[in-house]
Parts: sequence; C-alpha cells; structure tokens
Amino acid sequence: MKEDVRLMKGNEAIAEAAIRSGCDGYFGYPITPQSEVLETLMEMRPWETTGMVVLQAESEIASINMVYGGAACGKRVMTSSSSPGISLMCEGISYIAGAELPCLIVNVQRGGPGLGTIQPSQSDYFQATKGGGHGDYRMIVLAPASVQEMYDFVFDGFDLAFRYRIPTMILSDGVIGQMMEKVVVTRNRGRMSDEEICRQSGDWALTGRKANRQRHVATSLALEPAEMEATNLRLQAKYNEIEQSEVRYDELMTDDADYLIVAFGSSARIASETVQMARKKGLKLGLLRPITLWPFPSERIADLAARMKGILCVELNAGQMIEDVRLAVAGQVAVEHYGRMGGQLFTPGDVYEAVQEKLLKKRRH
Repeated sequence: MKEDVRLMKGNEAIAEAAIRSGCDGYFGYPITPQSEVLETLMEMRPWETTGMVVLQAESEIASINMVYGGAACGKRVMTSSSSPGISLMCEGISYIAGAELPCLIVNVQRGGPGLGTIQPSQSDYFQATKGGGHGDYRMIVLAPASVQEMYDFVFDGFDLAFRYRIPTMILSDGVIGQMMEKVVVTRNRGRMSDEEICRQSGDWALTGRKANRQRHVATSLALEPAEMEATNLRLQAKYNEIEQSEVRYDELMTDDADYLIVAFGSSARIASETVQMARKKGLKLGLLRPITLWPFPSERIADLAARMKGILCVELNAGQMIEDVRLAVAGQVAVEHYGRMGGQLFTPGDVYEAVQEKLLKKRRH
C-alpha cells in the first residue's frame, strides 16, 4: 500500500492526528504559536465526517473544564494552548488528575514569564513535570523533537492517558509547532461507540446507570482527610507503576562517548548536529534525548554518568531539566547548563562552544 506522506506544520500534524486518533472532542482557545491547531481543525470540519466536536471556548479556563466534562464521560478529548494559556488551565488539570480521568493536553511553548514573547521556549518544563497546579499530582509528559512525533504522540498520548486514567501532555515548542516537515500519515482509528466506552471504562466513566450498576460521581473532592489520603496513596501507586513501565528516551553515539549532552525537543535536534560536528573534530560526544520528561529516564542517565567526564544540559530556558539530571547523576560527574531565553535560539556551533567552555576547559583547570 502506498504511504500517505504530507508536508505539514507541527500544529497541523496535531490536528490531523486528533481526527485520525478517534478524538471525540477538541476544546481550545487561540494563542500564538499554537493557533493553527484550532484553525486547521475548523478548516477540516471533522464534525461532518466523524462527528468529532470542535469548539472554540470563551477562554482557556472554559476549555479545560469542557475537557473535564468530556473525560468524565469516557470520551477521547483534548485541548491545546501555549504557555500563558496552560497556566490558566492548571486548576482544571489538577481536578482532572484528582478525579483520575484521561485526557490529552498540548503545550506549544513560548517565552515568558508573563505574556512574554510569541517566540519558542522550553521554560514550562517545571510546570509540566512538577505538577503545575496544586496537589501531589503528575502528568505523563511527551516531548516531540519532530513534526512526525507531533503526529505520533497524539495516538500515544491518548493510549497512555486511558491506560492509566491520567492527564497526558505533549510538551512541544514554537519551533516544532511552526516548522514544516514531511509526515507519514499512518493509523486511522474511529471514534469509540457508547457500547465500547462502557466496556472499556468499566465503572469509572459517567455513561448512565445501567442495570444494577452502582451510582458513580466523577469528582476530585474528598472532605474527609482519610478519604483524601487514600486517593493520594492510590495515585502515588499509579505514578510508581508509570515510572517503572513508561520511561522513553533516545540516544545518539553514547556507546563510546566521553562527554554527554542531555536535551529534549527542539534543543535535542540542534544538539544532534553538535554531536556530529564534535565527532568530526575527534571529540567523543554523545546525546541522550528524554522522550518522556515525566517519567524521567533517571536510571539510564545515572548509568551513562558513571563513565562520562562531563555532562551538559542544553535547554531553551534558565536551567530546569538540569535539576532532574543532577538528581539522577547524584554527584558522579559535573553537570553544567547551556541555554538561551526569551525566544532566542542557539545553533549547533553555539552548543559546541558551550561544550568546549563548560566541560573541556573546566576539566583542564
């Protein structure tokens, strides 16, 4: 069968994948640099072909609460936004996590803090991986480094969200969201019927009381401390299971590397060119790219750190992922940071100079 290959933006790939993944409803609000997700869905008009709901809500707060309602009914629902918009959604995300409901959230990051700039950034790492909203909750966080992964991670994100009944986030940025690449458009699964939702969800989804089924309320509210603690203990057990089963990462030339770069998303794309540049100059440099930012590949980084002379974290922020890398390394080797902020990008040459300055020169001294 002939492959369906298309040239599209990362944001357009999210929209295409949403329809093909059997999404029941998208609820969002425009904000640069992710507005094309909603615009593309409106242009494609999936409500005429699949019955998928596409709605521009009155705000990001309304969007996430619409997602909450759809998720409570066992539907595949999602939203997308960019940094300030995700901040507005954090209360709703915490409610969804507390109610143990599945949904997909896409963040195409821009520079901050505040309204900041519309240019790309990776400064929402803390927000995504440490909870963002209130309470001891987690989200699975997938970090795409290509337009193809933007497409693929919609399918993966929904699968993970439903497997663990947890909010899942695709943490992208303005580079990946706006760039154009060829995408192999694969997979096309239909929306679930009400009967399929009932079979899949068991007793957690609000599908109407059937036969002698017990009454069920989807909520994150528990006024009794013992009940709230029981909920938290159940959540922590789930998170531990995810940490054991769902860690994903990619490596480039780490087998014989003396020095290691750790980078995610668009930074990893740039750093991969740095690795090639360094190898041509005789420097044994490798790259580890976390694909899941949570759960984080701590064990693999610790294994690599045991034989490295230095590690450089490359991020489009002031230094956020570096905290998780340092925790993983546990003092085995020096871990340095290189990044730019405010929407400024670095080049492979810039990263190579940072390797020279922060790893090689410091080691000589």
